[in-house]
Amino acid sequence: MTYEFQNPSQETIFGYLKKAKTIAVVGISAKTDRSSHLIAAALQKNGYKIIPVNPLLAGTELLGEQVYGSLLDIPFHVDIVDIFRRSEFLADVARDFIQTDADIFWAQQGLQSEEAEQILRAAGRNDIVQNRCIKIEYAYSGLGREN
Repeated sequence: MTYEFQNPSQETIFGYLKKAKTIAVVGISAKTDRSSHLIAAALQKNGYKIIPVNPLLAGTELLGEQVYGSLLDIPFHVDIVDIFRRSEFLADVARDFIQTDADIFWAQQGLQSEEAEQILRAAGRNDIVQNRCIKIEYAYSGLGREN
């Protein structure tokens, strides 16, 4: 039996994007042709504050922002945690996530984990999106046209 995650309604997802101001991008690459970098840059261009998270790049800058080694190192509130780590690492990210006050756990398109969902729900953290591209959802939301 395969794991099938049920995402929130489209309206709820659009609500997350409308309310959010700060997005941590876990697993961002310094390589400008990688999806994580391209999507983070696009979100930044659309007004979000991007917080790069990558332990190999900690202490450097990407997209003009300080790179943090872990979600736990970010000293301020994050609205959405957008994850670009393989599915087998999502549970580890979920364990860090529940130790923060971040609002939404978002695993990029192609990524999902039943274990991560169980960890989050057991901690009462139910704002979860998996297997959805945040850039595509933003484009569908119509938020970019309001500016």
